Amino acid sequence: MTAMTPGSNLPLNAVRVTVDVAAPVRLDVSALLLTADGKVRSDADFIFFNQPTGPGVTYRSGGGAAPDSVTVDTASVPPGIERIVVTASPDAAGQTFQGIEPTATVRNADGGSVIASFTPPQLATETALVVVEIYQRGGVWKVRAVGQGYANGLAGIATDFGVSVDEEPAPAAAVAPPAPPAPAAPPAPPAPPVHQPSPWLTAGAGTPTPVTPAPAPAAPPAAPAAAPATGKINLDKGRVSLQKNQTVSLVKGGRPLLSQVKMGLGWEPAFRGRDIDLDASVIAYGPQRNHIDSCYFGKLSILNGAIKHSGDNLTGEGAGDDEVIVVDLGRLPADATGLVFTVNSFSGQKFTDVAKAYCRLIDAASGEELVRFDLTSAEPQTGVMMAKLIRQFSGEWEMTAMGEFVKSRTVRGMVKPAAQAL
Repeated sequence: MTAMTPGSNLPLNAVRVTVDVAAPVRLDVSALLLTADGKVRSDADFIFFNQPTGPGVTYRSGGGAAPDSVTVDTASVPPGIERIVVTASPDAAGQTFQGIEPTATVRNADGGSVIASFTPPQLATETALVVVEIYQRGGVWKVRAVGQGYANGLAGIATDFGVSVDEEPAPAAAVAPPAPPAPAAPPAPPAPPVHQPSPWLTAGAGTPTPVTPAPAPAAPPAAPAAAPATGKINLDKGRVSLQKNQTVSLVKGGRPLLSQVKMGLGWEPAFRGRDIDLDASVIAYGPQRNHIDSCYFGKLSILNGAIKHSGDNLTGEGAGDDEVIVVDLGRLPADATGLVFTVNSFSGQKFTDVAKAYCRLIDAASGEELVRFDLTSAEPQTGVMMAKLIRQFSGEWEMTAMGEFVKSRTVRGMVKPAAQAL
């Protein structure tokens, strides 16, 4: 048996595998079948307590006495499904995973032999978790340890993967003006038996809110489709100008941006200021905020060339970007899930001596500016976290403007605060 760590993967030596998920408390365990774009095809691809079977995937409840489990028959998974994610959430509403970290045990569903186990480390405020995923790569089925937590429950996972979930119970129909009395309503049906999975189907004080069924026949043409449930900005309307703490999803035309991009960082000395030597860097992290590597003037290429640095600018003078970091989003390894772009003053000058600091994301192929963030305030510090790129489990990347100042003259001193900011 192999004890897995976040981001690690193993080829599967069995056609049918079962993932048991156990914890000191009762869990709601689910599975989602995802296509290449990281979304379900319909709500039928969401396998859980009230919908325990799907194409090639079966859910089994342990009834509280044994672990819940998900079995994947890889030979029966339909074409177009590239991965199955296994999720978990404490059954008790609002309970976090702090101190009750679950363990996933992957075993041969037919022989019972254990293939691997995984316990996500350092959980805290997470109320839902993508535990592991079964995925296909180059015709080979593998298992990957994930351990990605969500603080907004399984509904947050549902939104990311395209499952329709009502956030609140549908309101009662309004009472019409006086009308003839309606016939007496038939007796209410019996309450559903036993266990109700919580965040997927429950909103508020235990009020069941069913998952929206697969779309019914289309209604007559109406207004264009509303924005995604996440409310995220994307690139469909052209260049996006961010303010501090705003986020843009790097999706254009419905497809995640997975090409080569450039992060240009620029600055000028403040009025009548002397030359200022700032250093732009990017720090790469894994799923558990673990530091993978840093790319800066002293290390111009990391992650097998997927991230490259243009080199050091000693003065900040001249038009255009002062330093450029090139990121090939499609070539980044699977365990690189977070990138934080930083700027430091190695010479010790403060950012109150800097004017017009900015960062901008550029399409490397076309030169088109996609996203821009202008730093509009300054603090007497020597480091600033400008922006972060976070890979979602849907496969898309999101860029968030940060503008957070730190006391650090080098990228080494930025590793810990940047991890905390992910």
